[in-house]
Amino acid sequence: MPKSILLAAASACIALHSMAALAQSAAGYPNKPVRFIIPYAAGGSSDTRVRQLQPRLAEILGQPILVETRPGAGGVLGTDILAKSAPDGYTIGVGNLAPLAVNTWLMKHLPYDPAKDIVPVVLLERGPLVLMVNPSMPVRSVTELIALAKEKPGTLGFASSGVGGAHHLSGEMFKSMAGIDIQHVPYKGGAPAATDLMGGHVAMMFELMYAAMPAIKGGKLRALAVTSSVRLPVLPEVPTMAEAGLAGFESSNWQGVIVPAGTPRDIVQKLNAAINKVLAMPEIAEKITSQGNQVGGGTPEEFGAWIRAETAKWGKVVRDAGVRAD
Repeated sequence: MPKSILLAAASACIALHSMAALAQSAAGYPNKPVRFIIPYAAGGSSDTRVRQLQPRLAEILGQPILVETRPGAGGVLGTDILAKSAPDGYTIGVGNLAPLAVNTWLMKHLPYDPAKDIVPVVLLERGPLVLMVNPSMPVRSVTELIALAKEKPGTLGFASSGVGGAHHLSGEMFKSMAGIDIQHVPYKGGAPAATDLMGGHVAMMFELMYAAMPAIKGGKLRALAVTSSVRLPVLPEVPTMAEAGLAGFESSNWQGVIVPAGTPRDIVQKLNAAINKVLAMPEIAEKITSQGNQVGGGTPEEFGAWIRAETAKWGKVVRDAGVRAD
């Protein structure tokens, strides 16, 4: 028999063996602990949320979930580790706004391609923001804030936790959609930015709900509008940005679960079903909504469509505003 035919036959056997092994592993998944990578520091919002989900997910899958925080480069380091892991379902991770939808526009050389190296599993939650000002500001609505900014072009500043985050990009979108000239004032984190806002050193800020609520409830800051598409139960009296006059304005600091590209479809589906069950548990839903966030869920395809839409939306904001990474 010609050597070429023997080689072809051998290759076919190897391919069939690999496919059979993959199918077998998928059918028995999981049969060992699952590593859950969080690309941010321990104690942060992503770490806290995953640790709330961890015991319930372990119960459903029948295997321990080992949480591993791998912070660095604004989520890029941990996301890259996830993307380069074996696509066998035993390494899953958190994927969110910056690493999956924004950094591709801000960074020239991402070590992974969000569209090719990562497979979406399920959206966990959307975290809307709230536009707030110091109570000493002579405005009580978004309309009045826009009018003031037009009276004093280039003089009002909006604080953020740093370049390229949800705080910053929400401000840039507000600036563009409202047709106003306001100045970005970046800080090294949301806490110092909010502190300066309370001190009257900066005019406004888009802040995540869970971080903003204490200052708003305590009367230290005034909420003008939320960035969700509907009003939020934790601030029912505060209008959405659309209700305030900026139709189509919506932003959130979302996060979901992702796996490396090449992970078998049935494993992705099994993870999706398990996490959807956890998100539907009343105690888990309450932990999410009590912070002003919105429960996610849905199919892998829906999460993928969400990521693509967010990538396109924020790419336009980044380009129009000329935003550059630090």
